[in-house]
Amino acid sequence: MMIPVRCFTCGNVVGEHWEAFKERAREGDEDPGEVLDDLGVDRHCCRRMLISHRDLVDVVSPYQ
Repeated sequence: MMIPVRCFTCGNVVGEHWEAFKERAREGDEDPGEVLDDLGVDRHCCRRMLISHRDLVDVVSPYQ
């Protein structure tokens, strides 16, 4: 789950798209812009938030 769940600028819910975006775009399989288009994320502020977000769980707990 993405934290924060809402866009800082406009307040739209972006957390619901995080898992799909991470699986498709972060793995390098697809262009991040095209993934966001497919997911229906149109606003620039929401797109910026998804592209620039990094899960701290991966950084804080590298031992899984």
